[in-house]
This record gives sequence, C-alpha cells and structure tokens, in this order.
Amino acid sequence: MAHNVANIARLLRRERADRFLDLGCDDGERTVEVARAASAHEVHGLEIVEERARLAEARGVDVRIGDLGDRFPYDSAGFDVVCSNQVIEHVRDTDNFVAETHRVLRPGGCAVVSTENLASWHNIGALVMGWQPFSLTNVSGTGLGVGNPVALHRDEEPRLESWQHVRVFAYRGLRELLEAHGFVVEAVAGAGYYPFPSWLARLDPRHAAFLAVRARRPA
Repeated sequence: MAHNVANIARLLRRERADRFLDLGCDDGERTVEVARAASAHEVHGLEIVEERARLAEARGVDVRIGDLGDRFPYDSAGFDVVCSNQVIEHVRDTDNFVAETHRVLRPGGCAVVSTENLASWHNIGALVMGWQPFSLTNVSGTGLGVGNPVALHRDEEPRLESWQHVRVFAYRGLRELLEAHGFVVEAVAGAGYYPFPSWLARLDPRHAAFLAVRARRPA
C-alpha cells in the first residue's frame, strides 16, 4: 500500500493544483500527503462516513459529506486535480463516478485513479484454485474473506457496507473506462507484485496488485 501511495504522489509531482479534490478522503491522512505532492493550495475532500470526514477536517481538509454514486456537490470545472485512492471498487455506478470526476475537473486538469488490480498474480492464483479473488472477498455483510481461505481479514467482523467491494478493474478495463468518458490516459503505475518481488510491478503494471492511472481532461 505504501508503494501505491508513493506512485500516486509521483504521478502528481509535476502538477500545480490551486484546488485539489480527494474522492473518498477517509480520515484525510493520505489526502494531505498526496495533495502536498501536487503543491495544492486548497485541499477538498468528499466522504460518505461522517466520523471519518470529521477526522479529515481536523487535518485541514475542507470536507463535504456525500455519496460518490450521486452528482458531486461541486461546480463544473472547479478543480485542477481530482484524486481517488482505493475508492472506485466501492462505487456501484462507476460510469457516474468517472463522468462526475471529468465534470468537476477544469479543462487541462488531471485525475489520478488508483484501485486494486483484478489481474494481479495473486488474484489469478486464487481463481485457479477455485477461490474468490482476494480483491473480491469483501462483498458480504456476514463477514470478511468470503470464498478465500487465506484472505487477509478472513472471519473478521463485517465493516460498513460502504467499504465493501462492488467491482474490480484490470489494467485495460480501467483505461478504457476512463477513455470512454473523455479522458486521455497519460501514465499507469503498478505497486505490489504478490507473491513475487515488489519491484517487478514497475516493469509489469498489468499484473501488479495495485494500479494508479493518471488521466487528463483535454484542454
């Protein structure tokens, strides 16, 4: 996960964001970190869980509470950078999510979207075994780790419904979804390469555990 956040920061390093928006900002810790990489002056966040939003506010993030499946509560073309880290897999209407990301970006602005990769080697291995892929074991309110006997959080108590995974994209699927909504994909970075050495993700993001995509709204 730390390598993935580092990838997001690297993809944002050359941006100069007067206004930065983090979708699903959670408690704001990573929001502040990646906003700093984009030299952001104003840091905004949209979060559905009120108690997490209050923690982000305490870190200086200007937070609005809202559902990422709805129209975002912001004017069109109002942000220089929009970021979402480990969020799109929780959203039921991904077309709306990407379209709204495009709408609130100014022309020439960029989005960085990061998510787990359905085509990672450890997910492929789970499918070969007839198990639920690791990235889709958090799908039930009855408990975590459904369908995978070695899932990280197997048999733990269920979490908030908003934290469940709805769909997970592979490398090409995520690119094509962004492009279908008018984005130009500029770069894709991978992190994690379970069960192999993590540095291989830099060479082969298509099978990395995490993907981070930088996409730009054309000017």
